[in-house]
Amino acid sequence: MAYDDSSDPFPTPFPTALKVLVAGGFGVGKTTFVGSVSEIAPLSTEELLTQVGADTDDLTGVELKTSTTVAMDFGRITLDERHVLYLFGTPGQERFWFMWDELCRGALGAIVLADTRRLENSFSAVDFFEQRGIGFVVAVNEFDGSFRYDPEEVRAAIDLRPDVPVVLCDARIASSGIRTLVTLVQHLLTALPVADAADTAVSSGVVPDDGAA
Repeated sequence: MAYDDSSDPFPTPFPTALKVLVAGGFGVGKTTFVGSVSEIAPLSTEELLTQVGADTDDLTGVELKTSTTVAMDFGRITLDERHVLYLFGTPGQERFWFMWDELCRGALGAIVLADTRRLENSFSAVDFFEQRGIGFVVAVNEFDGSFRYDPEEVRAAIDLRPDVPVVLCDARIASSGIRTLVTLVQHLLTALPVADAADTAVSSGVVPDDGAA
């Protein structure tokens, strides 16, 4: 028997769109992260690295990297019939940072991916979201062969506030990416006043809207 939600006098024809950014330095795994958690084939604006960009693209630690995002990555996760989460991966190179202000408009929050081999490359992303008052978490993408650090060691190295979560993840694994997204939503709810947190929980699909006052 098909489910008929006739109790809703004003049915919403389109699901509510929720927006999260995936940011970080060059070659940190943003495209991989978006691709692993997206339920659709992600839109990617990858272009081959060429000798022309050799003077501006520092490949230290990612010498095998052959392509880079020049605009954005885009993925989607359906939370329920009324809420859809859209993921926007930002370009990593400094010359494309002008796009970040456009991409962050309307975002609930952000995930800042960090690579412990080049941790200094995450500083700019952290500063960007702090200055704009956008809630974020730092996710340490544990690359094969990289040294493993405790999250609190990473926090100290980046000089993060105590309330900003630091998590370990593997951008290649969907379940790891989903856990990171859950951590972000929990952080956003904790950082908001009680009334606003309740509204955000409903709008993000974390809790159902039962109509109770």
